Amino acid sequence: MEIEIATIGGYEEVGRQMTAVRAGDDVVVFDMGLNLSKVLIHDNVETERMHSLDLIDMGAIPDDRVMSELEGDVKAIVPTHGHLDHIGAISKLAHRYDAPIVATPFTIELVKQQIKSEEKFGVQNDLVKMEAGGTMAIGDENELEFVNVTHSIIDAINPVLHTPEGAIVYGLDKRMDHDPVLGDPIDMERFREIGREGVLCYIEDCTNAGKKGRTPSESVARRHLKDAMHSMEDYDGGIVATTFSSHIARVKSLVEFADDIGRQPVLLGRSMEKYSGTAERLDFVDFPDDLGMYGHRKSVDRTFKRIMNEGKENFLPIVTGHQGEPRAMLTRMGRGETPYELEEGDKVIFSARVIPEPTNEGQRYQSEKLLRMQGARIYDEIHVSGHLREEGHYEMLDALQPENVIPAHQDMKGFAPYVDLAEQFGLEVGETLHVTRNGKLIQLVE
Repeated sequence: MEIEIATIGGYEEVGRQMTAVRAGDDVVVFDMGLNLSKVLIHDNVETERMHSLDLIDMGAIPDDRVMSELEGDVKAIVPTHGHLDHIGAISKLAHRYDAPIVATPFTIELVKQQIKSEEKFGVQNDLVKMEAGGTMAIGDENELEFVNVTHSIIDAINPVLHTPEGAIVYGLDKRMDHDPVLGDPIDMERFREIGREGVLCYIEDCTNAGKKGRTPSESVARRHLKDAMHSMEDYDGGIVATTFSSHIARVKSLVEFADDIGRQPVLLGRSMEKYSGTAERLDFVDFPDDLGMYGHRKSVDRTFKRIMNEGKENFLPIVTGHQGEPRAMLTRMGRGETPYELEEGDKVIFSARVIPEPTNEGQRYQSEKLLRMQGARIYDEIHVSGHLREEGHYEMLDALQPENVIPAHQDMKGFAPYVDLAEQFGLEVGETLHVTRNGKLIQLVE
């Protein structure tokens, strides 16, 4: 059977992931993501109202024209998890393909919300839920399987396309967490089984490949966060926290520790309300009944007024803005555009790291400067990554023993450490180790 892989997006940057695998006459598309930094660099861009061609020209979503060179029919569109760099282009591109969108329940719900907010295209693709551990026939000879992984968002999987020539393992994004705060541990037993059955190709996220050691568990971040927040227990001023809105496990920890130190948590910002509300509605997390979640600006400002009236020392606002996004809550607070008044000595907890990209780094720097100008004390990097480090990558290569490897989710500089590691397993650049660019085709089996 002919096996061909199109590396469409995410092979020159972190963001706008999209890869297609053709096995015989069947094609499966993995991810359709957005490069948010390409949007944020422009003022007041609303992607919902933009045409896909304009977004492609900006470098914000994948240029999928290479798909016309694949001689087969798309049978499924498979996002691995609900981060925007993996689902953010579905509302712009999925309608071009007569295929269902297949994902885990939480991811499907987020895709549904993306499609609902779309104002340019009518996306009518069927939405199919499949749990981790589930399988689905792709044509007559291939099978799709979801393997449970742990990441900085719940309900993440690595999809595997089983073909007569061996398995294609799409390995974006994960960390090797054996003690997660929410959900099940990574299913390394199944990965080892797939390795013994035979892996034709492994496509892997290289984000942290240059960092030695292993990525700590989310339970480590939880302990770090607990220590930081308990150290503030006797502070009688304002404490504000920010984290990735999609990081439900971290939001859960913030909510619990707020209660421990005698403060009422409240979630503020559109994306904070969206992700946490969706997770609670689907029973992925159990928040207190009285936890307030407010996304609309007027309701957020009303909540800030209530906090000021009843005393900042009684509340923990958990807000959007960990990357310094211009319209996020924390950025507005730093600019003095909300009723919440920051004062000398108030604490701001960044339970997130800066995404290493110039736009984010610049915006985060500006946000912190504004907060410090108002006297805020910054508690930074209370976080663990959602991506594998060097030893995690070593374990995955050892478990899968792939015949071919395609590094992804980085630029050329970011691929280099992973290439060095893969070569230790006998893979050869240009032969079995395929360092590629966006818009390229790789023929694995002719």
